[in-house]
Amino acid sequence: MPTVTINNQPVEIGEQERLNCIQAAQKAGVEIPHYCWHPDLSVVASCRMCLVEVGDKKPDGTVAMQPKLVPGCQTPVKDGTVVIADSPKVKAAQKATLEYLLLNHPLDCPTCDQAGECGLQDYSYKYGRGYSRLNEPKNIKPDKDYIGDQITLFTDRCIMCTRCVRFTREVSGTAELQVTSRGTHEEIDIFPGEPCNNKLAGNVVDLCPVGALCSKDFLYEQRVWWLKTKKSVCADCSTGCSVVIDQNHDAVFRLKPRYNPQAQGSFMCDDGRFGWKYIASDKRLEGPVQRDNGAVRSTSWDTILPALREALETAAKQRPEKVAAVFSPWMTVEEAFLLAKYLKTLSPKITLAVAKARVEGEDDTYPKDVHGRPVDPVKFTIRAEKAPNRRGVEAVLQHFQGSIVPAGDVLSGAFDTLYIAGGDPQGTLTEAQVAGLAKTRLLIVQDLLASPLTDRAHYVLAGGSWAERDGAFVNHAGLIQNITRAIHGPEEARPDGRILSELTGRGALFNAPRVRAEMAKEIPAFAPMGEGQLGEYGVFLAGAR
Repeated sequence: MPTVTINNQPVEIGEQERLNCIQAAQKAGVEIPHYCWHPDLSVVASCRMCLVEVGDKKPDGTVAMQPKLVPGCQTPVKDGTVVIADSPKVKAAQKATLEYLLLNHPLDCPTCDQAGECGLQDYSYKYGRGYSRLNEPKNIKPDKDYIGDQITLFTDRCIMCTRCVRFTREVSGTAELQVTSRGTHEEIDIFPGEPCNNKLAGNVVDLCPVGALCSKDFLYEQRVWWLKTKKSVCADCSTGCSVVIDQNHDAVFRLKPRYNPQAQGSFMCDDGRFGWKYIASDKRLEGPVQRDNGAVRSTSWDTILPALREALETAAKQRPEKVAAVFSPWMTVEEAFLLAKYLKTLSPKITLAVAKARVEGEDDTYPKDVHGRPVDPVKFTIRAEKAPNRRGVEAVLQHFQGSIVPAGDVLSGAFDTLYIAGGDPQGTLTEAQVAGLAKTRLLIVQDLLASPLTDRAHYVLAGGSWAERDGAFVNHAGLIQNITRAIHGPEEARPDGRILSELTGRGALFNAPRVRAEMAKEIPAFAPMGEGQLGEYGVFLAGAR
């Protein structure tokens, strides 16, 4: 195996790996500070923060070092490469670079949104001098709040790493951002009349290592050290972007992409980034309801769930062929498994159907050319299918039902008892389908938001949003990923897993990994889940790769 030496520590790299000094050092657990370099963008070596000493080990064991420091981001490693990232010469260069970057940088950390997660703060503390020798006034440049609908630019904080410019040229392909002027006058700006409003624009905020580009949606909302972070999966479409949810006091403040080479890579779209606001909608169902002839009989879980269980068992005994359930592509695989197994246990004649996943237009791929046409190679795709788990729910129903039954087949008025699971913020059924349920003897609706459907239901089960549940989604490619409960739902609303666990007689303690382990044993498609632990990047359905 090729071996690279990092700070006198040998590190083996793969035969086919093409790494630079920064990446090789990361394998050794050594940090080489950098600003302009990003693994998904082209290399420009402009910030000079990653300067290191580099040499080669000769066959006789001697080492020949290059006389000058070289940028680690631009220098590939090979067998015998020697990298020194902690010598006095390197440390002096790091201090000089940081001093240069801070010459005109404002000392507004107490008001800056990036404070607490700022690369300039962190590196100044780790590698900087701790003082400035500048006696002249700082060069103050005007802020630009017109960069985009969701983006504002604090120009005087910018360190000209150009990550944002390269992103709009290489990943989104829309090229709205540019560098204007030269030398001390250079700034990031947009082309006149072309604000940065592409559907991936929010990623430039994540890419900015300092507080120059900020999200208007999050600006001045929270200090980042108060935020609690949970790993999850975006539910906006079937791409299944890995994300982190940042919340405080049970309120979500932002979503950020989480790197996953098996899913979306390093980025996410703005539809998912900003599309979670329905979680805090004033139309949220806040508790369960049991109705009899239109009158509310109970709003207590302790009363409603036993009554519902008895009603379902009675219906399954009397006319099981007239009982059906509509599963939602917003359910987790665990929730679908619990409900499907329970209903089929009551009677094999009960019909299990799946609601149609909402589709909007066509898949939107990036990058694009100047005319807005997609070009190859594709680096990011926003899926037209606006449901996170259609494939996972269908895999469960294929096992229990033997086929995929469309929801329309059970919404024709031929069934006396219907259990309908929702979750889509834009609704599961059409108005015509809801109107057709007027004569249903027993209508159970498990959903997130109040709607004409919940108004007709005999039992309303107030569920949780995807940010309020534990479980797993399966994306368009068959990748099974964890979603993690980050916040509590409003009032008496409960996570859907807990609702179904209690309803099916398994108790109130819902344990997603335990249910997944059970699924792996019973359903061949989910066998790769093993003991229920999906790891950092998830696992694929059997046969999906």
